[in-house]
Amino acid sequence: MTTNTSTETKTKTSTDTDSGGGAGRMRLHVVLPSESGAMAAGELAALAREAEELGYAGVWLPDHLLPPGPYGRPPEGYGGVYEALTTLSYLAGVTERVTLGTSVLIVPLREPLLLARQSATLARLSGDRFVLGVGVGWQPYEFAAAGAEFRDRGARTDRALRLVRRLHTGAGGPYDDGAVAFDGRAVFEPVPDVPVPFLIGGNSDAALRRAAEFGGYWQGVGLTPEQFAERKAWLDRRAGEGSAPVAAGTRIGWDGPDRTLTEVTAEVAAWEAAGAADLGVWFGSVHDGFADRMRSLAEGTGVSGGRVSG
Repeated sequence: MTTNTSTETKTKTSTDTDSGGGAGRMRLHVVLPSESGAMAAGELAALAREAEELGYAGVWLPDHLLPPGPYGRPPEGYGGVYEALTTLSYLAGVTERVTLGTSVLIVPLREPLLLARQSATLARLSGDRFVLGVGVGWQPYEFAAAGAEFRDRGARTDRALRLVRRLHTGAGGPYDDGAVAFDGRAVFEPVPDVPVPFLIGGNSDAALRRAAEFGGYWQGVGLTPEQFAERKAWLDRRAGEGSAPVAAGTRIGWDGPDRTLTEVTAEVAAWEAAGAADLGVWFGSVHDGFADRMRSLAEGTGVSGGRVSG
């Protein structure tokens, strides 16, 4: 797993990066359904186990704290009925190999010391299979409801990630970033075997800069393959200049009968041709064909060991 640290990964997971898109085919992931409060937790666990058995690389969950509208089908609805970190801890206990990640956690709505401990604990519980996917958020309503400032959310995200990385490398105090401060008496445990990798979500210049600073993964959203390739090229140039290497990816949706398997597999191939190292797919409602489409795409792409082969 490539991060911006020289510490070597002690255990391998399905997202071992060939960082920046090196050797190996594109990894294919499942974005789990978390849009219905009527969905039993056991259904989510069953889908995670089946995704692993089918050969997908990872399973991911979205995050919304208190949206101003119903959970449901994007873009009208919101994802994240089940709190992501709690649920991934549950899924860690029912899976063995798949990567577990957030796509993406709204970091400026989280207390950073607690986030550092939660993510370190989840890494330990899962055997270093956790990737912390992060974003700055885009819905002002959620920030107002939480009493959090919306305008400085990017700066607070950067501070939180630096603190998490510091604590995950075993460094302690003294520390003061203007928001969190502690002296040399502070003790942080559990320190993960390797720092939890970050996935940076977003298309902005700030998101790309954040990905180049922290390394690991970048996830674009709503881009064409051509737009994605342009941003990936920028990250590759930065890596060539000494920044941390970044594996670039994106996510798509296949949530109904209006698209055929042939069309979706062609889109998967287009993303691989654009240089995506990772592609996450959301298959729609859990009670409206999610599992069937997940199985069909696994067969259509020949996914095995986390990677497409068809």
